Amino acid sequence: MENLDVNKLPQHIAIIMDGNGRWAQEQGQDRLYGHYEGVVSVRKVVEAATEIGIKYLSLYAFSTENWDRPTTEVNGLMSLFVDTISKEVPDLHKNNIKLHFIGNLSLLPPEAQKALEEGMQQTAQNTGLNLIIAISYSSRCELVEAAKKIANQVKSGQLAINEINEAILSKNLTTSEFPDPELMIRTSGEYRISNFLLYQLAYAELYFTNTLWPNFRKKDLIEALMDYQSRERRFGKTSHQITSD
Repeated sequence: MENLDVNKLPQHIAIIMDGNGRWAQEQGQDRLYGHYEGVVSVRKVVEAATEIGIKYLSLYAFSTENWDRPTTEVNGLMSLFVDTISKEVPDLHKNNIKLHFIGNLSLLPPEAQKALEEGMQQTAQNTGLNLIIAISYSSRCELVEAAKKIANQVKSGQLAINEINEAILSKNLTTSEFPDPELMIRTSGEYRISNFLLYQLAYAELYFTNTLWPNFRKKDLIEALMDYQSRERRFGKTSHQITSD
C-alpha cells in the first residue's frame, strides 16, 4: 500500500475473472468448486478496492457465451449467484457499497433476477464503491442495443442524425452512469478481452497476470496498480505534450 501513489489511482478498474475451472482441476475438483472459491477472491478484492479508495470496480462474472457451457455448470452458477448475493449484500450495505448489474438480465432464471433486483434496491442509496457486476453480458450486443435506441430516437424526432456523437453513444450504453475504466485486469494468463466493455476500454491500460482468479488477492491488485502507475497515459499525444501540460 505504501508504494502506491494515491494521486494516480484509476477511478475505475475492470476485471475479467478467469481461471476458476483450471484452478479446480488442479485441486482435483469439478469446475463448480472453482467458481465457489472464486467468490472468496471477489470478496477480498472488493475489500481491497474499498480500502485503497477505488470508486468503480467492474467484474465480468458471466458472458452471454457462457450460456453454452454444460447445463450442470450453468445451473450451478445461477444458484451460486443467488446464494452469494443473499449472503453478501448485508456486508456490502454495511460498507456503503452500491451494487449494479449490467447485461441481458432477462435471460437469468426468475429467482436470480429477483435476487439481483433486491441487491440493487438495498444498496441504492450507498455512496462508497460502485460494484458493477456483468452477468449475461456481451459488449457487441450492448452496442447493437445502443444503436437501436439511437435509431428510435432519430425516428421519433428526438435526435437529429448530425447530433449523433461519442457522447450520445455512451449515453445509450448500459454503463452510461459510470466513467470508462482506466485499468483492465485479466487473470489466468489469457490475453483477450473476450467481448467485455469493447467501447469503454478504448483507452484503458491492459494488465494480464498468470494468477488464476481463486488465487487473486489484495497483493495482486496492488501489483496491477503499481504497474498501471508506472505507465505514461498519453491519449494520442506525445510524451513531450504530456509533460508540458
